This record gives sequence, C-alpha cells and structure tokens, in this order.
Amino acid sequence: MADETANKELVRKVFDDIFVKHDFSAFDKYYVQEGFVQHNPYMDNGVDAIRELVAGLTEAGSTYELGFITAAEDIVMIHGRFTGYKAEPVIVTDIYRVKDGKLAEHWDVIQDEVPESRTKSGNSMFEPGA
Repeated sequence: MADETANKELVRKVFDDIFVKHDFSAFDKYYVQEGFVQHNPYMDNGVDAIRELVAGLTEAGSTYELGFITAAEDIVMIHGRFTGYKAEPVIVTDIYRVKDGKLAEHWDVIQDEVPESRTKSGNSMFEPGA
C-alpha cells in the first residue's frame, strides 16, 4: 500500500507542477528520460512529445482541475478537467505506469464535457475533489 500512496502522490505532484504551476523542470524530475512509452495515438513516444503539448496548453491559457486519483500497484489513474484545451472544457482520465519512482508509460481518455443538464442521467461528468 505504501508504494500505491507514493505513486499517487507522485502523479498528483506532476499534475500540480506541470499543469497548474507550469513548471517545466518537472519533466526532468518525474519522467523517465529514456524509453517513455506513449499510448495516445496522436503522440510520439518520449517525454518531448508531452513537453510540446503542455507548452501549447500553457500558451493557450489552459487550466487544470483535479477530480480524483486512484492507484493499484504501479498503475495510477487521475481524472480531471482541462479548460482551454479546446473551445469547451474536456474531461480527461490519464493513466500512468510508475517505475522506480518516475512516470514510465501513459494512456489517456479524453471527452468533451457535457453539462449535467444535458446528460440522460442528470449526473455531472466531473466533480472537483471527488
């Protein structure tokens, strides 16, 4: 359980440093520098592809809000909202594999946010700090 807690805190710190504080030094501190595996079909492997994406988000004035974070062994999943990524907010679930205290592999699922008033269930897609 201690590793899962440490892994969650690592991912939380990465998102706060990179997507909230726009501290690009976090890429060198928290990502493996050789062999980072990317499963997003629109991005190359390696840390540079993420660095470029975040630079574009920062220039566009994107903001990030954390919804929740969970972990199982070396896998961490973080759910949040990006505003400024597209015209409307998007809800993103990022999944990371942590290896030796660094982010080593990434998957993501991105959806346009639909207001709860327009969902069939009446439930929101995102609740900050859930």
